[in-house]
Amino acid sequence: MELLGIAVIILILAIITATISALRRDGLGHNPPVRSEDYWMARDLPSVNYTLRNF
Repeated sequence: MELLGIAVIILILAIITATISALRRDGLGHNPPVRSEDYWMARDLPSVNYTLRNF
């Protein structure tokens, strides 16, 4: 029973370590900014809010 408990603790520590490592390697917070340089227009968007159109 003690061996099973030790194995579970080691498994939990390995999972936590792998999660932290994956988050650090992912580049979280280092994503490039979104750029919108193309011209766009709101063709079919309504000028009145959808909730107000129902009344």
